[in-house]
Amino acid sequence: MAPIPHLKALQAFAAFGTHGSVSEAARELGVSPGAVTQQLQKLEEHLGLTLIDRHGRRMELTRWGKLYHAEIQAGFSQLSGAAEIVRRAHADTALSLSALTSVLGKWIGREIFDWRALCPGAAVQLVGTEQEPDFERDGIDFRIFYGPQPRYHHAIELFTDWAVPACAPRLIEGQDLATGEDILRFPLLHIVWSGAASRAPSWEDWAASIGAPASAFPRDLSYMLSSSAIDAAVAGRGFVLAQMSMIADELETGRLVIPFDHRLRLAAPYYLGWNPASLEKPFARDFHRWLVAKGRRQAMLSAPGSAG
Repeated sequence: MAPIPHLKALQAFAAFGTHGSVSEAARELGVSPGAVTQQLQKLEEHLGLTLIDRHGRRMELTRWGKLYHAEIQAGFSQLSGAAEIVRRAHADTALSLSALTSVLGKWIGREIFDWRALCPGAAVQLVGTEQEPDFERDGIDFRIFYGPQPRYHHAIELFTDWAVPACAPRLIEGQDLATGEDILRFPLLHIVWSGAASRAPSWEDWAASIGAPASAFPRDLSYMLSSSAIDAAVAGRGFVLAQMSMIADELETGRLVIPFDHRLRLAAPYYLGWNPASLEKPFARDFHRWLVAKGRRQAMLSAPGSAG
């Protein structure tokens, strides 16, 4: 393979071929006409090929010169495209985090303000969706998802959550709840996940875990989003079998209470997946470590024996 000609010679040839004039090529490149002529001669000598027919003061591309010019132009166009990719990479510094809607609204979307305090210059875009994204196509850097196994090649387990019966204080005001079975006589809000790899914990599951008699509880009202069921419980509509990660604020502010703290472990963990190319973005590696640390902390907060 012959050595690639000097870039200046190629630039001079590309400009001359486009304008058909040494003076116009010189103006485009910001050099003298003599410098352009010199670079054209060097290119022909390097290639051992006549690219330009010279008829006195008139100059035009030869047949091979036209073919070579077309390829050079295509090459410069590709270089411009590559430069644009680099420019976009430097300009696109915002980190995008996709998560299941309820996870975003009730957990990480609340925790993200801690990250903002740590790195105020790091912009983050939050995307709540039940659809698993394609990192490249959808422009997503990180994804928090649920399931029995990782969905992405690059993924790490964050935590396994626990669910517990919770309700608004006014729902049980003046009521005597001596055992967990007493909860089961109140209105029960059901959660039915759509398209999840495993189902949400049910009231039947929880009743069995406390040794209550086997029974099917009427599903008069079911929610596909855990967050919607939690909001209904806050409004006093009934008990919700809520994930500990999603009710921290509600417990802290007293909008929800846990009258009988018996927790049910979810069937699968939450994972963090990521696009490895995104780790080259500013703050991306720090954000990755922060998300993993939040997951580890939540694992301890959700487990039985903690106050939530």
